[in-house]
Amino acid sequence: MPSVELPAKETLPSLIRRALALPRTEALVERDRGGVWRATSTGQLMERAENLACAIRDAGVQKGDRVALIAHDCVDWVVCDFATFFAGCVVVPIFPTQAIDQTEYILKHSDSKLLFIDTRASLARFQDARMTLPHAVIFDVEGDDSLEAFERRGAAIRAAHPELPRAYEEGITPDDLAVLIYTSGTTGVPKGVMLSHDNLSFDAQSSLEFGLDEMRQGSNCVSVLPFSHIYEHTMVYIYLLANMRYHICHDANDLLTDLQDIRPTVMTAVPRIFDRVLAGVQAKALAHGGLQAKLVPWALRIGREYATAKTFGAGANPALSMQYALARRLVLDKLRVVLGLDNMQQFLSGSAALHTDVAMTFLGIGVPILQGYGLTETSPVITTSTHRANRYGAVGLPIPGCEVQIAPDGEVLARGRNIMMGYYHDEEATRVALEGGWFHTGDIGEVDADGFLRITDRKKEVFKTATGKFVAPARVESSIKRSMFVAQAMVVGDGRPHPAALIAPNWEPLRAELSLPSLAPEELVKRDDVRQFMTNEVRKQTADLASYEQIRRIIVIPHEFTVESGELSPSMKIKRRVVEQNYKQAIDDAYAVDLHAHGVA
Repeated sequence: MPSVELPAKETLPSLIRRALALPRTEALVERDRGGVWRATSTGQLMERAENLACAIRDAGVQKGDRVALIAHDCVDWVVCDFATFFAGCVVVPIFPTQAIDQTEYILKHSDSKLLFIDTRASLARFQDARMTLPHAVIFDVEGDDSLEAFERRGAAIRAAHPELPRAYEEGITPDDLAVLIYTSGTTGVPKGVMLSHDNLSFDAQSSLEFGLDEMRQGSNCVSVLPFSHIYEHTMVYIYLLANMRYHICHDANDLLTDLQDIRPTVMTAVPRIFDRVLAGVQAKALAHGGLQAKLVPWALRIGREYATAKTFGAGANPALSMQYALARRLVLDKLRVVLGLDNMQQFLSGSAALHTDVAMTFLGIGVPILQGYGLTETSPVITTSTHRANRYGAVGLPIPGCEVQIAPDGEVLARGRNIMMGYYHDEEATRVALEGGWFHTGDIGEVDADGFLRITDRKKEVFKTATGKFVAPARVESSIKRSMFVAQAMVVGDGRPHPAALIAPNWEPLRAELSLPSLAPEELVKRDDVRQFMTNEVRKQTADLASYEQIRRIIVIPHEFTVESGELSPSMKIKRRVVEQNYKQAIDDAYAVDLHAHGVA
């Protein structure tokens, strides 16, 4: 590991001021309602944040009070985030897709005194549920309760008393609470993770200096992950510290169009995005038919095999090298341009397991994916990969100032300035999580001889089959999702003879592949050809796993798990207990069928 001087303790207002000190006309960039890209300069961003800070304190919100923020990604989100810190208050980021009962719990548990929210419709959703809400300031409206009016009041105060923003900051220390962010609640009610100014400022600076120091001033990056997620929340500080042009994608469905416009050099993403991109490319080729339907999958496969041979083997043989050169000329180089990735130097991947095949496919296209690892409780980065130190299948090396060790039972433990202060109003959970002075991640992993960390599964999600074998579902699910015909997969099998999987098909390519009629998914899942095809596809994708990990039963479900159904957390993690309860009968029925005899479940 290179020698890196650890950053001094610092408050977030101090870090933000440093990040915006170099004047730039395009610090943040987003589309307006007409679809035109509009830039916010460093000066405008600072002015707006200071104005809002004055308005926050004028509204009766005191130092240390909590300010909730419920909005989709936009410049206003960042402004409100920064302003809350400048006012000496605590940000409580809440996913706009969070279930109503959990939003109510978070607002009450955090005792938030003010609420920033993006739309009147979002506010009405909570009002209709008769929630008790703090005073709300709304982004997209006009009138007294609008963000614009709130900001104008702050501007008038700041004009009369220009010393106030700095005065608010004087009482803040690096060890003060800065962000109170609630975990997804996959196993129960959300827990409030307390992150200090130093937790976040340290993590951002150490990650940038060690793992992301190749980011170039003035180059383009794009944000598609929710700012409410700690991963992208911290990336805001990292990208601004790197003096990049930070483009905000408002909707993941618009990502391809945004990439084509921006031509970024770097982007943070999660494996689900990579899976969807590859599935979409192959689905369009399949739907087009003819030579393209054969050529695109062939080129992606050759690219993956070439990258795999170069990365893990002795190198590509002459025949594979010739095929790869042809695949690049006919498909892959053109595909990079079509996808807006022709300037992309690296993807940064985190939050979930990335299958090596997916990473190799993108490397074959010409874009490396660098994995990192962390949790909400760790601000979030614990480890990261770099171009100089990138080992596929691993999640990188610890950032400077963060230590990692493996407990006797295989659990990954971490220690450093990025570790949370604790859980809000939950001393027992804090004691358990920080036992022995180390944060217990709940993940199972291993560290190799060179210090690279590998994550194998979640400690609480590993289950034992009736044969006594332990199965890590994330590992199996990652293999299944290599198929372009699979949108989602969840593996079950605790106490059962073999693992089984719930499969939500990717209907677009499946319809094209099987020439399916225009029926609703609820009808299509009843068809033998659909279930037989998906069974064979799952078997093929898991054939290289151990025999006890291979899927012997599948349940084809018509629709993907969603946040709205309660089956996904807002950070897109599957709530396994909820899904198993919702599909209990289907799972029981599947195990009652002999897959070897009937071929389907």
